[in-house]
Amino acid sequence: MPDAVRTAAVRAVLIVSLTIIQAMVAFLSTLTGSWLAFPMVLSSVASTVVATWSVLDVWVTRQVWNQRNGVVSVPSSSARQIRRERRRSRRAERDGTGGAIGGRQNTGDFSRA
Repeated sequence: MPDAVRTAAVRAVLIVSLTIIQAMVAFLSTLTGSWLAFPMVLSSVASTVVATWSVLDVWVTRQVWNQRNGVVSVPSSSARQIRRERRRSRRAERDGTGGAIGGRQNTGDFSRA
């Protein structure tokens, strides 16, 4: 994950977790009938908007990074392509020498030493 996207994701996780804590405090203070309930509910609504914005920021940052820098190639896919090319070249060499190991023709006779 690129640094810009990671930074946005960490920020979003912190904001969302604080919003959840704030919503829980608002809920519990509403149940107890505390004077803090109304201000906490209002701030929880505002925090929900900010948390939604931060999650969208992660998505937008990721999209922008992909457009600017392109998709990072996965090492396994490039390694797979190199292996495929090596296999093809080995098959071509083997078929070019008659399919024998080391270039020797197999006569079908066992050597008797």
